[in-house]
Amino acid sequence: MPQDIEEDPTNNLDEDEEDDEEDLEKLQAEIARMEEEAARITKETEALEQEDNNKNNKTVAKSADNKPARDNCSIYVGQVDYSATPEELLKHFDACGTVERVTIVCDKYTGRPKGFAYLEFQNEAAVENAVKMDGSEFKGRQLKVTHKRVNVPAFQLGGGRGRGRGRGGFRGRGRGRGRGYHPY
Repeated sequence: MPQDIEEDPTNNLDEDEEDDEEDLEKLQAEIARMEEEAARITKETEALEQEDNNKNNKTVAKSADNKPARDNCSIYVGQVDYSATPEELLKHFDACGTVERVTIVCDKYTGRPKGFAYLEFQNEAAVENAVKMDGSEFKGRQLKVTHKRVNVPAFQLGGGRGRGRGRGGFRGRGRGRGRGYHPY
């Protein structure tokens, strides 16, 4: 005769509840750990941003103070050969004085040189010496050397509406403007 084994359904529920509680505790511990990590990362990010802001503010202040002085110590060099490198330009203008920066302007889409450059010297005497090199030959081309031109932002604003026919006003009584005339 087969034995009838009766299982107590309450035992299974207790085991399932215990398993669920253990899983729940593990999940809660994992969530707490993740929240602590997120808070730590947020603090680090804020500290780095604050540090960057301080550096940027100092850099902007320095560059704003030095900009007129830098512009006075800079020259424009036109008709630069497209294959020229900053090192070659540096070597060409080395006799004028100490060159601090050479910038060959390139097209932002293609990356190819536009054929002109800016050089920044250490002092204004070197700039005057460099301007005297206007017309000198570099890689088979005659260079155009001038003082760097500085854009004045308000100068470009103008009065506006400088193009076209204008708006409104009397147009006269030319042909084809009468009543009922419809050319098309």
